[in-house]
Amino acid sequence: MEQRFQVLPLEGLVNFKTGKLNSNAAKPDGMFPFFTCSQETFRTDTWSFDGEYVLLAGNNAAGIYPLKYFNGKFDAYQRTYAISTIDENVLVTRYVYYALRLQLELMKSISTGVATKFLTLSLLNRTQIPVPPLPTQRRIAAILSAYDDLIENNLRRIKILEEMAQNLYREWFVKFRFPGHQHAHFTDSSLGRIPQGWEVEALGDLVGTQYGYTESAQEKPIGPQYLRGMDINKTTYIDWDAVPYCPIPDARFPKYQLAEGDIVIIRMADPGKVGIVEKDVNAVFASYLVRLSRTSNRIGPYYLFHFLIAEKYQGYITGASTGTTRKSASAGVLTGIDVLIPQESVLADFETHVQTFRRLLNNLLECNTNLRLTRDLLLPRLISGEVDVSELDIVIPEEDSA
Repeated sequence: MEQRFQVLPLEGLVNFKTGKLNSNAAKPDGMFPFFTCSQETFRTDTWSFDGEYVLLAGNNAAGIYPLKYFNGKFDAYQRTYAISTIDENVLVTRYVYYALRLQLELMKSISTGVATKFLTLSLLNRTQIPVPPLPTQRRIAAILSAYDDLIENNLRRIKILEEMAQNLYREWFVKFRFPGHQHAHFTDSSLGRIPQGWEVEALGDLVGTQYGYTESAQEKPIGPQYLRGMDINKTTYIDWDAVPYCPIPDARFPKYQLAEGDIVIIRMADPGKVGIVEKDVNAVFASYLVRLSRTSNRIGPYYLFHFLIAEKYQGYITGASTGTTRKSASAGVLTGIDVLIPQESVLADFETHVQTFRRLLNNLLECNTNLRLTRDLLLPRLISGEVDVSELDIVIPEEDSA
């Protein structure tokens, strides 16, 4: 039976604090999470907060404000709000996180600013959320966090699979500890000592290149999905669940349509970051990307992909890119490096091994898509009281630790 919860403004229920750091405080190997106005969570060497908080971006050019939950030591950017409840016996912090997720579209519509949208403290204080009884808050948070915990666990497993594939590439093609290496003879080449029977070719002779399509991304599904640089530059996989859409004339669609096995590289702003298409998709790629099409079967798609994400190629791109404030690399530069061509049997073994890793990885991605879909369907029904959880026998952290 549907319940009606009291709806109250956040003022008087939560504390709003902001970080003190500039964005350049991020350190790749920092000890603590660093929350900014970006979707990505960075790292830093300092912490200014310790405890349970909801992190909300205070500004964003498109009015899309990243919202996150964290419990522990962390630091924050000076325009990121760290939100904590005044009294956990009145309002549960993790419940606030889920309740605010339903307010993000409203925040986008009422935030101020022209070039950049801002969430002011007065606006946030007036934001209203349903406030059910405390046990109900805890049950709602427990139900929804169970989905988020499964998603996070899958992401950790995905990271392990990524590392396994990358380590295999290093072992076989950098350290030359491939199957049968004990009996291999080595010879000189332009890349140094390599196994006999292996060859060196210019990457540009093995792949064709194509620049992407110029259009504005849309959140609504008004056309095919529109793969951009920001969709591939953080991981070795593409999370298609987060890729937006774009309009494109039917006559132009075939030219830019992505196919399974396609590899794309960022050419501007963050040149050299690589993505691989691993399933059939209805998608095109953006103009900041270059598609590499293999013109030779002497290199497999996963071998080429791991060559491109490896340290040697990434170091080459860093040195070859031009520009001071905005780095860029042409298609010629992106393919202007020699690549090692392994013996056919070794290459085939590598492709088989990596296909296994990547199949498992993509199954986990699909699982996460389904988990997010189910969670997002439940979220408004739970927060509104449409689904009554008051009688559910749910183990919640407070009760479990008592």
